[in-house]
Amino acid sequence: MITNEHKKLAQWAMDFALKNGCQASRVSLYNGSNSSLEVRNMRIDRLQQASESSLVIHLFVDGRYGSFSTNRLDKKELEGFIKNGIDSTRYLAEDKARILPDSSLYYTGGLPDLELYDPKAERVDPDEKVDMAMKICDEVMGKDERIISSEASYSDDTEFRYMVASNGFEGESSASSFSLVSSVSIKGDGDARPSSYWYDSALFYDALIKEGIGTKALERVIRKLGQKKVASGKYTMIVDNMNSVRLLSPLIGALYGSSIQQNNSFLIDKLDQRVVSDKLIVADEPHIKRSPGARYFDSEGIATQKRSVFDAGVLKTYYYDTYSANKMNVEPTIGSPSILTLQMGDKDTDALVEATKKGILVTGFNGGNSNSTTGDFSYGVEGFLIENGKLTQPISEMNITGNMLTLWSNLREIGNDPRPSSSWKVPSLAFEVVDFSGL
Repeated sequence: MITNEHKKLAQWAMDFALKNGCQASRVSLYNGSNSSLEVRNMRIDRLQQASESSLVIHLFVDGRYGSFSTNRLDKKELEGFIKNGIDSTRYLAEDKARILPDSSLYYTGGLPDLELYDPKAERVDPDEKVDMAMKICDEVMGKDERIISSEASYSDDTEFRYMVASNGFEGESSASSFSLVSSVSIKGDGDARPSSYWYDSALFYDALIKEGIGTKALERVIRKLGQKKVASGKYTMIVDNMNSVRLLSPLIGALYGSSIQQNNSFLIDKLDQRVVSDKLIVADEPHIKRSPGARYFDSEGIATQKRSVFDAGVLKTYYYDTYSANKMNVEPTIGSPSILTLQMGDKDTDALVEATKKGILVTGFNGGNSNSTTGDFSYGVEGFLIENGKLTQPISEMNITGNMLTLWSNLREIGNDPRPSSSWKVPSLAFEVVDFSGL
């Protein structure tokens, strides 16, 4: 964890930079640990444990900016490191937009703990970690003669962060995480070797689901047997809650100030305009306790706040950090989203399928991309053909193509089943008239 000695070191580094030629400085000190292990076919295949401390210093020198990091935290070594950083920064091009945020935007403290750190992260017995992974693997082994391999992994992480800036910011945060993953591959038809996985993750050890992960992974891969292409055409598309975030990501990515400033966004000059379906209502809610992504300040120290992102399809905000805001002569908002929530409907994936006469349920993406400038996309997908509310045929090696704004304008329904382990709470989604390429 971050101790008083760590804090004093960060403050000393900032002051040392100011005394040696910087006009402004920000220092972030990180301290964390992680452990992980992997079991393959009931044998331990990999063990790893590491802890690390590092210091990142941001230097603002004569209208120029440089950022430097080190894990050597001895004061004598840091003196030379910081002086060299200042000298190097002077060789960079001048950029007046590179400044610290206005101090009035900083988080000033006083709000309740967001409860993101579990002290048990430091105390889980190594034998218990191995036992969990072994049990997950054992849920698969011997359950089907077609199984080729079964893998299970456990990991945990802790991270502590302290940040101080020369114009008045001081803040710290801590977080932990735990995860269990199972992956299974089996013999399919001919040379086919379908595989699938399932996982759970949590901030708190006691909240981690520790059973049934392997069973679920095996169920998912067996459902893939007999995959094939079906006829090309326009289908209703349902995307399950394991994969729906893949389609929201390009929409959110187009809101970043860096993309707007570089004319690399299909949502330039769209603020306060309806750009997608009025069914899409997205909020950024950074202060949800015990939720991944929760935070009181961003990487610059700017205070987070709840904000509307899409309101009935109307774009309400861009994500401007200080640099992009200065380049565009606008007010900064926040550098990136924290916790994204969607206004949900009343159906989970199964209910969305039951309400679909003819469509395709997408349960995985296999490559592809979205053009950040135009919004045009092409993705490989796998999943199931839906006929009269039933899954009738596993499909693979098909593509979906289109444009993100068209796709999201054709949003039919939003589900009610986001995965709680994700900072983006995106449930299953249903879209109309999506172009699928197959036979």
